[in-house]
Amino acid sequence: MTRREFVAGSVGTLAAAGAAAQSPPTLPDLPALWDVDRSVANLENAYWGVMPREIEAEYLEHSRFLNRRNTVFVRDAIAGRERTAAMEAARAAVGRLLGAPASEFALTRNGTESLQNLILQYGRLTAGDAVLYADLDYDEMQQAMEALRQTRGVTVLRFAIPEPATTANILAAYERQLATAPARLKLLLVTHLSNRTGVVMPVKEIVAMARARGVDTIVDAAQTIGHMHYTLADLDADFVGFSLHKWLCAPIGTGAIWIRPSRLADIEPCMGSTMFPPDDTRSRSSVGTVNFAATMTVPAAITFHERLGGVRKQQHLQSLRNYWVERVRDIRGLEILTPDDPARHGAVTSFRLPKMRDYAEAQRMARILLEKHHILTVARRGLDKGAAVRVTPTLYNTTAELDRLVSGLHAESGAFL
Repeated sequence: MTRREFVAGSVGTLAAAGAAAQSPPTLPDLPALWDVDRSVANLENAYWGVMPREIEAEYLEHSRFLNRRNTVFVRDAIAGRERTAAMEAARAAVGRLLGAPASEFALTRNGTESLQNLILQYGRLTAGDAVLYADLDYDEMQQAMEALRQTRGVTVLRFAIPEPATTANILAAYERQLATAPARLKLLLVTHLSNRTGVVMPVKEIVAMARARGVDTIVDAAQTIGHMHYTLADLDADFVGFSLHKWLCAPIGTGAIWIRPSRLADIEPCMGSTMFPPDDTRSRSSVGTVNFAATMTVPAAITFHERLGGVRKQQHLQSLRNYWVERVRDIRGLEILTPDDPARHGAVTSFRLPKMRDYAEAQRMARILLEKHHILTVARRGLDKGAAVRVTPTLYNTTAELDRLVSGLHAESGAFL
């Protein structure tokens, strides 16, 4: 029995879900599509995305199939090279979503792997060159940039994104850094949506600034695919890394790299990659043993996203953010660290009270919200102007859960002034 026959013949739950999914659910009905534990209001969804019921069902069936056929499938021993076809279907679905051919993508296990590969395999650096990143970039990406100091002998520069992070302030900060950087600045890291504050960067404008000075840009889009509505043309970058298991709600262990074909030679092949030739984008990621069932489920996750509609989904996520933010603006001393400009925020937003600039105090706030109010948030550090607490609702969250957050913040804020 082939993978297609197995899945088609053994998934009664999927058939029912598919019949019910001919038209998009109305937005108030979205929480019903997930099976989640609501004893705690989970507002920490920037970590990874919980699969809705229909995607979970498909993932489980792919897992059952692989457990039965294992290496017979993985070694392409089944007629028709179905393992290869399944992996290519995932690449094609990602390409369809982002507006680029499947051949320009390599599949990875997560956004961290994607970005580490792009940064550490960037081949245009020699001793004496310089690279640049910001305080709002992801920790592991900062570490990868810092590692270039030892591996490539470069100067590593860091700067702070201004607060408030308006479009004008962000662009002025990047313009200033690029204008005053050493002449041998070669590489810039830009995070599309910061995991620390949720601010969405004007990537296309920053990439253009850098390109005008001969500086390449690697874009960390781990938090935006399936979250903000865009295609690769909207970024105009040459190198982009993604997570697929966050806002697309694909299974954990899925990510992707995109490299502009004309720039493929500037990212070195992944160490030990021998399955694909150097002119194949797939050679830029580690092949190894992956969770094939997770990758095989990516097309279903993208179909689910497309059924909701990218613009509609983004607007709903932003409305969840705005719902709680508007109800806490009257709290004395509270700072909201993401701008209200719809171009500069999605669902992720961080807040800060005066004492919370100290990371231990930000952790204390998150702990109080969890233990006393049964709301999960997360403290974030690494911002030059002090720590904060991140709040991330997603499609399965309800306004009642956000009301609990609002009540909790009103009740507890006085202790952090």
